Amino acid sequence: MLVKKSDLEQFGSSECSREVYFPSLVFLGFELGYSMENPNSLVIWEAQFGDFANGANVIFDHFLSSGEAKWLCQTGLVLLLTHGYDGQGPEHPSARLELFLQIADDNPYVIPEMDPALRKQIQECNLQIVNSQLLLTSSMFCGDRLIHREFRKPLIVMSPKNLLRSKACRSNLSEFDDVQGHPGFEKQGTRFKRLIKDQNDHSDLEEGIRRLVPCSGKVYYELDEHRTKVEAKDVAICRVEQLCPFPYDLVQRELKWYPNAEVVWCQEESMNMGGYTYLLPGLFLPMNYIVIYVCLYLDVALS
Repeated sequence: MLVKKSDLEQFGSSECSREVYFPSLVFLGFELGYSMENPNSLVIWEAQFGDFANGANVIFDHFLSSGEAKWLCQTGLVLLLTHGYDGQGPEHPSARLELFLQIADDNPYVIPEMDPALRKQIQECNLQIVNSQLLLTSSMFCGDRLIHREFRKPLIVMSPKNLLRSKACRSNLSEFDDVQGHPGFEKQGTRFKRLIKDQNDHSDLEEGIRRLVPCSGKVYYELDEHRTKVEAKDVAICRVEQLCPFPYDLVQRELKWYPNAEVVWCQEESMNMGGYTYLLPGLFLPMNYIVIYVCLYLDVALS
């Protein structure tokens, strides 16, 4: 934001001749305070590109991640950050997903009580971190879920910008109702899904699947396109939409569906970035005999 001399004169700064720039942390601080004073409002702070959030790390570290623990102040602020490598430089489109996962306070080596009625897992976490592919239903139900709870937690939403023009990333109008039988009900339904299973018609037990590829973000559409191209029918791809708190129960369901499959986590970020180091314990804990490694290339992930 740019403030000129004429605007400062009303505050008694007539001698000021410099132009003043307010960093992004000022606006984020305002939205943070507004969300605390209006807990029933859905307050969203959007960064057009992921790296715009870099100047607001003070708010992330000292207020957003630890405000409830220090001052018992809950906030339902939503950060909508663009994340996805679109060929505009190594950091411009990256919202630094790994930094937000590092300030999450859940224990990756302990599976919490997963009873959905108790919602104990989300109540004990300091953040919610979602890496969504901009499906309209997914985005809408994620915010709807936050605002209908009796408590508030900050929500970090990572979403790629280039999928706005993708024909594959869309939602049918019928997916916004709650009527069984409409196209896509079993795949999405009228709720936010922490994990989206493989979109092929698989049974509850698929012994012929040799590889399960969990992923998160827009890389799913590249994987699915490549799988169709090479006709890899023995590969299943699932999408981890909610990274924190980790959906242990749904991952365990996926692993049981594919008992003979090796697990390959695929991401577009480098190995020391993205969700790999955070998610690795969560993928190991539900079943301790699986083989897992990270893959950054589509042909290797599906071969």
